[in-house]
Amino acid sequence: MSALITSSRISGAEIVKELAFFAVIALLMSVMILGVETVDRPTGLELAVRWDLVVTAIISTIIGRLALILRREHISRVGQALLITAAAVAVFEMFVRFRDMDDRWASPVFLDMAFGSATSVIVAVAFVTIVFAIAYFSIKKPGAEEEESGSRLSSKIQMAYRTNTKKIGALGIVFFIIFPFLFGENRSAIDLATLVMIYIMLGWGLNIVVGLAGLLDLGYVAFYAVGAYSYALLSQHFDLSFWLCLPLAGIFAASFGIVLGFPVLRLRGDYLAIVTLGFGEIIRVVLINWYDLTRGPDGISSIARPSFFGFAEFDRRLPEGVMGFNELFGLDYSTMHRLIFLYYLILVLALVTAFVTVRLRKLPIGRAWEALREDEIACRSLGINPTNTKLSAFAIGAMFGGFAGAFFATRQGFISPESFTFLESAVILAIVVLGGMGSQIGVVLAAIVMIGFPEMFRELAEYRMLIFGAGMVAIMLWRPRGLLSFRDPTILLNMSKKEKVAGEVK
Repeated sequence: MSALITSSRISGAEIVKELAFFAVIALLMSVMILGVETVDRPTGLELAVRWDLVVTAIISTIIGRLALILRREHISRVGQALLITAAAVAVFEMFVRFRDMDDRWASPVFLDMAFGSATSVIVAVAFVTIVFAIAYFSIKKPGAEEEESGSRLSSKIQMAYRTNTKKIGALGIVFFIIFPFLFGENRSAIDLATLVMIYIMLGWGLNIVVGLAGLLDLGYVAFYAVGAYSYALLSQHFDLSFWLCLPLAGIFAASFGIVLGFPVLRLRGDYLAIVTLGFGEIIRVVLINWYDLTRGPDGISSIARPSFFGFAEFDRRLPEGVMGFNELFGLDYSTMHRLIFLYYLILVLALVTAFVTVRLRKLPIGRAWEALREDEIACRSLGINPTNTKLSAFAIGAMFGGFAGAFFATRQGFISPESFTFLESAVILAIVVLGGMGSQIGVVLAAIVMIGFPEMFRELAEYRMLIFGAGMVAIMLWRPRGLLSFRDPTILLNMSKKEKVAGEVK
């Protein structure tokens, strides 16, 4: 520790005193919250004391507080990142221990993962690497001056960031493409990856409205629901295939986006958020009460699954004259074929969403969205039509939400209003904000953190909201603008040498 606090403006005794103070607070709080629990034994209810959880909570508090002290004193980026990583591992250990209430002083779970199977080792290394990278790059160098809000990065930093963004994006695409080959026989892994991809697509769709246009939308789940119910009703009542219903679901959702856009043209900020929240609840209430059309709370079941582009089906037993997927490619029948096909289908839909969003940002409409986000009055003075700009943002964002809803319906085979509550809108919005508004890669990271990690630890479901709240508080402290607060600039000014010389002469 002496090496870390050598250049500090605070003495070692003061640091120890501060750490001791917070350790006592952690002890008092953890004893009642974590350390005492009633356990149902054959002899009756007994009071069990979990000192291992108390000790883990105190250690994680001390480590985290020491990291905050180092951050406050602008000391040792590496030291801060290491302490933050250690605190994250300690918190992970504390919550995972809830699964085993009998073995109180078992070996550390994270240590068992690091020396376990190949999959557990990969997960452990990825966890430590991601936490350390986020912590390290979120810490300013000692002595670095605070940048003014709204200041632009230098051209060199912008070019470097654009290059790194492209490299990270390319690596991510390659990883998602080969993912089924790495976990091809693991049904739960493919299902989890498919679920994460759905939320990535929803996050990118909402990012158009919130991140680019700056319109706070709390009812985005309504478009998700419109897309899902559009596909379910069209496929059942008109016997249309998934490939015909998919664009129709997007068109219906975009229409509802325009319907929502008209009443909120003059609203901003909190007032806009309240109206969009009400719109989402109206859609949910209609789905519950219009029983003749939506079957209300009973939901719609037996929704048709997609075929292999109309050439083959994935079922084991097929009518005469219908070819199976395994027969088409000469494979043995496996239920994994459908799951892997659905995974690649949502991957393609998500990549199309990302590609369209990136291209739109470089078009006049994308620049108009960003201008509207910064200053609506200035937009009007420049001749930009705020009405058309807002409606286009709502419509395009809703369209991608409709696509995701149609895929959700065909994947699940059953939908009901309970799948489209306000909590879903909150989760999607949290993914956009957590990843950094306007950042494509940030949305991917946030979706993995918010959807992937909780699903991996379902045993801790009752503590999910506690972990979620703690994570959001940590983000507010360390990365208030999101995991990736810098996004790829829409336009870069590349000056030639003659222009630079002329500028220096002037």
